[in-house]
Amino acid sequence: MIVNNAFWTNRYKQQNTSWDIGYSAPPITTYFDQITAKDAKILIPGCGNAYEAEYLLNKGFKNVYILDFVADVLIQFKKRVPGFPESQILCNDFFNLSDQFDFIIEQTFFCALPPEYRNNYIQQIKSLLSPSGKLIGVLFNKEFITEGPPFGGSIEIYKKLFTPYFNIKTLENCYNSIPPRMDNELFFIFESFKSN
Repeated sequence: MIVNNAFWTNRYKQQNTSWDIGYSAPPITTYFDQITAKDAKILIPGCGNAYEAEYLLNKGFKNVYILDFVADVLIQFKKRVPGFPESQILCNDFFNLSDQFDFIIEQTFFCALPPEYRNNYIQQIKSLLSPSGKLIGVLFNKEFITEGPPFGGSIEIYKKLFTPYFNIKTLENCYNSIPPRMDNELFFIFESFKSN
């Protein structure tokens, strides 16, 4: 299976978007409800309908950037959230982005990537995070029987992948997942290694 721009554009056109819950995911909102630095620069890659970005904007976060390579979904977001800054809506391939962010939110993007892209994802996240930056979000804690996406994983797999590049502050069962994902999702906070 080739998972590329055409694949995802087609999924949206067919409304085959079972990952889309229609609102900001509780683990993300709960985390950012505790963050007082409203000027933090935040990236949501593979944002889709970007409900988290809408939530953060309404909470006073001004430097939220959303990124997807499906143009149609970004156009629909702009119609739904007209107050969101146009310059912070990025229609681009995640792997081509060059910038620095204080937070990167992981919400159904990692699991959409075929496993052979995981090391590239990690290297790109590492390059995009500021020296004190954090990658936060949710990851599946299950393997899928059918061919992905989504592609699953486990705590052991994620530790092996991320430990060489990040300080794993939190990687645990997510207590506030939506009901269909309860006990199958991990909440995590991975921090950039501090520069010496």
